[in-house]
Amino acid sequence: MARIRRLPDHLVDRIAAGEVVERPASVVKELVENALDAGAGRIGVTMEDGGRRLILVEDDGHGMEPAELPLALERHATSKLADERLVVIDTLGFRGEALPSIAAVARLRLTSRPPAAESAWRLEVEAGRPGRLEPAAGGPGTRVEVRDLFFNLPARLKFLKSERSENAAALEVVRRLAMAAPAVSFRLLQDGRRTLDLEAVGDGAEEAVLARIGPLMGRDFTTHSFRVEAEREGIRLVGYAGLPTLSRNHTRQQYLFVNGRPVQDRLLRACLRAAYSDLLFRDRHPVAALFLRLPSERVDVNVHPQKSEVRFREPELVRGLVIGALKRALAEHGHRSAVTLTATPLATVGSPPPASHGTGFAPPPRQRAFTGLAEAPSGYAAVAETVAAQAPAAPVDGGPAAGPLGRVRAQILDSYILAETADGLVIVDQHAAHERIVYEGLKTQLREGGVARQLLLVPEVVELEESERAILLEHAPALAELGIVVEAFGGGAVIVREVPALLGRAGDLADLLRDVAQELESCGEALSLRENLDRVLATVACHGSIRAGRRLSVAEMDALLRQIERTPYSAQCNHGRPTYVTLDRRGLERLFARR
Repeated sequence: MARIRRLPDHLVDRIAAGEVVERPASVVKELVENALDAGAGRIGVTMEDGGRRLILVEDDGHGMEPAELPLALERHATSKLADERLVVIDTLGFRGEALPSIAAVARLRLTSRPPAAESAWRLEVEAGRPGRLEPAAGGPGTRVEVRDLFFNLPARLKFLKSERSENAAALEVVRRLAMAAPAVSFRLLQDGRRTLDLEAVGDGAEEAVLARIGPLMGRDFTTHSFRVEAEREGIRLVGYAGLPTLSRNHTRQQYLFVNGRPVQDRLLRACLRAAYSDLLFRDRHPVAALFLRLPSERVDVNVHPQKSEVRFREPELVRGLVIGALKRALAEHGHRSAVTLTATPLATVGSPPPASHGTGFAPPPRQRAFTGLAEAPSGYAAVAETVAAQAPAAPVDGGPAAGPLGRVRAQILDSYILAETADGLVIVDQHAAHERIVYEGLKTQLREGGVARQLLLVPEVVELEESERAILLEHAPALAELGIVVEAFGGGAVIVREVPALLGRAGDLADLLRDVAQELESCGEALSLRENLDRVLATVACHGSIRAGRRLSVAEMDALLRQIERTPYSAQCNHGRPTYVTLDRRGLERLFARR
């Protein structure tokens, strides 16, 4: 074996650079953070060829004296630590690694001038080897020019993504930093195209931070979001979160900040997931911009070289504050939906139906209309009969709107309820709306001591696969709390003796039990059923709700609307889909070209 030896400095620098500089976006992040720490009021970023050819960051911060330029390019040399403690860190950077790491894998030119100096000074570095320090032209502030990134590391260069992907990653970095620094103006040019241009907003106060969110998050978020605010034991949370119906299939629009630092923190992401757990399906994610502020000594930012992770001294306190604030705000705005009939769907409303070409398909036979609540589909009578008894059947003509969701006018395609409000129309998905009603009813019963059960007059035997049967029997005591009583019945079968009373008729118990078994299996061994009861309840509620294709009477439809108005989180079903959409007067007028 070869003898142990000390690696040369230039090789150490290249290895260390890999921890900080992964791609062009990493360079942009480090240099913009330096500019912010330098007190810049304006920051400009220019990129060419996705950052491979050029990354230029200019700021009007406090600049550096000539003697500081060579020192700034030495590893672990920094002006941001007043002493040797790593406990109180109030700057974005503090390791002193960014400039030397970048200089080790590129051709770097550093030009800087303090505001009081008569001229700027420049220092050039190639692959970590500095040149001569010399006077240069330049205004107050600092200019860092990075050319030919990874020119001396061709293997790393090959792993970079397309120019478009690298530009997108850099844009996202600047967006996140700009969101936390509203008092600073930002400009980003990519191959001559201005992809971001933000003027300074306010003086960095809390309201200014929130004002910066609008142009960065987009109009949909501005219109369909709500304010989140809470404070406890010196920890303050403020920000905005999107309505559940504004969810995405990715987490890229979750902007999280700790003391002004953009972070990718697992605890905070878990808090978002927990707060929305009742409102979104597992493959959907909320949209949010949340700013957490707490004393520096209560959070550790010295976790990762890229400074994107943090550790809280009191994680449970942070978790309780964030989840509690989000849940309170969600409950307050639970009747709002992010879905309206906007220009895109409206364009299809006026389109003529497709012509028939004799395909032989016949329309489905119309189902028999329900004449009363006693004949309603599974579970509806139990939920709506009280409401219907207290309110007369809604007339289909005349009269003011009966409630926030309006007065019933018709049922469309035996699946959607059309209601008229004082200022437009509401279209309700009867299955999604009833699913939320049943789910909230089951949750209330569970909290109050257990879901009320209904004994089946004739117990039903259900054939299942052995794995499904085993998991149901394993969790039989917990399922009994949810109103489902199952027992073993020979090989490959169970017998169902009781079901939740709120569901009315048992319906297709085989499908229900198979879905419940699948939900239990997806919980995994790491989490107990007790921690996942709401997920199982959501499955039960889905099976016990009015199905699409069911004809309802006017009284039934009216009772459903009135119940929706009194149900928490009623704007979305258990899977995050909207329960109703609205079309106001302005939308109707646009539809008919009156505006």
